[in-house]
Amino acid sequence: MIISTKRGTPQEELQKIVAEFEAQGLEVTLIRGTDYNVFGLVGDTTKINEKVVAANPWVDSVTRVSAPYKKANRLFHEADTVVDVAGVKVGGREKVAVIGGPCSIECEESTVEIARAVKAAGGCMLRGGAYKPRTSPYAFQGLGTEGILDMVKAREATGLPIVSELMSEERIDEFEEYVDLVQIGARNMQNFQLLKAVGKMKKPVLLKRGLANTIEEWIMSAEYIMAGGNEKVIFCERGIRTFEKYTRNTLDLSAIPAVKKLSHLPVVVDPSHATGIARLVRPMALAAAACGSDGLIIEVHNDPAHALCDGPQSLRPEVFDPLAKKLLKLHATMKELEG
Repeated sequence: MIISTKRGTPQEELQKIVAEFEAQGLEVTLIRGTDYNVFGLVGDTTKINEKVVAANPWVDSVTRVSAPYKKANRLFHEADTVVDVAGVKVGGREKVAVIGGPCSIECEESTVEIARAVKAAGGCMLRGGAYKPRTSPYAFQGLGTEGILDMVKAREATGLPIVSELMSEERIDEFEEYVDLVQIGARNMQNFQLLKAVGKMKKPVLLKRGLANTIEEWIMSAEYIMAGGNEKVIFCERGIRTFEKYTRNTLDLSAIPAVKKLSHLPVVVDPSHATGIARLVRPMALAAAACGSDGLIIEVHNDPAHALCDGPQSLRPEVFDPLAKKLLKLHATMKELEG
């Protein structure tokens, strides 16, 4: 529910309105403006009688929000949220976050080597999977804790914050200790028990869109995390499943401006999983930056032909390097054009 008060409403009257709603168990967000003050109410607003609220002489209007998400809703938070990942800021007018690394961590040596290449290209974070959700039970499932510790070594060598996927609640303590940006993968986007648990974490969260989920369902998953107390959420569009078989998935570029209209949270794009084809990663990454993406998460491997996972969609460092530099320039140009 959104309530706006009339111009010149005294501070003591604003405080009375806030106290009245808080007494009913609602969370109140006050947005101060030059001419109006706006209250956003989060909680069970079904018990609120709009006519009674509107009868207050200082109230200008009362509007029920039809969207089921509140904390993630831009109506309640007009300014872009900027998420801090171990000193790297994502969102708003910050420079584009270029995140690179292997699909799966394979050993300490290769992880450190790739991390150095990512940093040299202008990348700001290292991605890598230690626990892998694979379609086949016979495929490489990741190194587990060993892989996480290999990433920690790479962080020590380069200073890059690390991003990795959390698959179960039992690994939360490990991720809280070692991982800088906790990824919730596409297959777990609607694992509500996991989302609730992640909502209690202190680390920021990268929430990937599900394989066949709507934008509203995606934002509602973010709402689950935020409702638990963790409001440091970054959306990640990674392609959705359609009837098209040429690419691994279909990259929904329209989701970038759509989500930015509906929510204040940052949006990054994964063109690697979206296309599944290395030569398509570059044009899709550039297109995403042109559409306003706050970041790109791109798979990089020093020997894609022998990668244990997703080699066909991974870029060699010498290909990633010029792409990362172009993304930084393009994003800066787009921000300048927007004014």
